[in-house]
Amino acid sequence: MKLKVTVNGIPYDIEVDVQAEEKRPVGSIVIGGAGGMNTPVVTTASVQATSANAVTAPLSGSVSRILVEEGQAIKAGDVLCVLEAMKMETEITAPADGTVARILVAKGESVAGGEALIELG
Repeated sequence: MKLKVTVNGIPYDIEVDVQAEEKRPVGSIVIGGAGGMNTPVVTTASVQATSANAVTAPLSGSVSRILVEEGQAIKAGDVLCVLEAMKMETEITAPADGTVARILVAKGESVAGGEALIELG
């Protein structure tokens, strides 16, 4: 590939060898929120249970909202709670239909990635 560049007012004709690059799929990237630095950016994550009845945190953060109650019937995809980490909110959704057997965390509590949040029945 031939290029023309100017450096300090002096024009140069250069030739560049271009090598084929390996194309890799890029996931979604969110930089900042529409509302400014203090507005959380909402993302979603459906978390697979580590056992037949536990929904776990996909990442470390703090529990900002719990949207279900013990004994409540839920459907797959229903939002159970919301975690906040680095000003981003992640909705934790039910992996399957069922009932909320036990809520294992409280609002404001810090959780580690992989920690059980809610038991389903």
